[in-house]
Amino acid sequence: MAESNYIPRLLRLSSILTLLQSRSIITASEIAEKFDISKRTAYRDIKALEATGVPIYTEEGKGYSIMEGYTLPPIMFSEQEANALITAEKLILRNKDQSLIDNHSSAIAKIKAVLRYTKKSKAETLSERIMYFQNYGDEITSNNLSNIQSAITNLELLKIKYRSISKDELTERTIEPQAIYHAKENWILIAWCHLRDGYREFRLDKIQSLSHLNQHFESRNFDLQKYFNDILRNYSSPLP
Repeated sequence: MAESNYIPRLLRLSSILTLLQSRSIITASEIAEKFDISKRTAYRDIKALEATGVPIYTEEGKGYSIMEGYTLPPIMFSEQEANALITAEKLILRNKDQSLIDNHSSAIAKIKAVLRYTKKSKAETLSERIMYFQNYGDEITSNNLSNIQSAITNLELLKIKYRSISKDELTERTIEPQAIYHAKENWILIAWCHLRDGYREFRLDKIQSLSHLNQHFESRNFDLQKYFNDILRNYSSPLP
């Protein structure tokens, strides 16, 4: 593979370090593909980072990981990166789940805190000059997205009271949350429903109450892309 001349090595090393911090494990092949370099160069880059004192662990047959808890001084975002974050903030503020708005706003405040003064000024200007018209009335229909995200990643059982869209009936369900997606201004949860003994979809605005059961379920190795492919093949989506 021909080496790319577009990314100076110092910038590439910094990017690889950021990638290591954002992933639990990464392979030399993934690094090589990401930065358009050879695997040999990826190995050399890892060695160079180790030589600077970065605590990188090699897991035989798996890849590289960085020591948990290792941190660097705050990252200095480029102007273009800051602009992308400000734009994303506007999109999030128009979504209908309060927990996502609150957590994202908190994260953005921390990100803005590390921006240099000139970039802060530009970020403020841009923020005042972006408008996103979806959900212009600022309607909030749920406050459970953050709890559901946590349940997905920690394999936690949830109990919900759900008002069905098709039958307008209220049922109590024990569910295994698997994935979420956003469509037509609504967040939708895909979960294994113990009541129906199968995958069902639940609109977050129709969940009347939600509680954690402090119990874990076994992974079903859910594949979101396969799930949607199966739906397309069947020309219908499951209803609760």
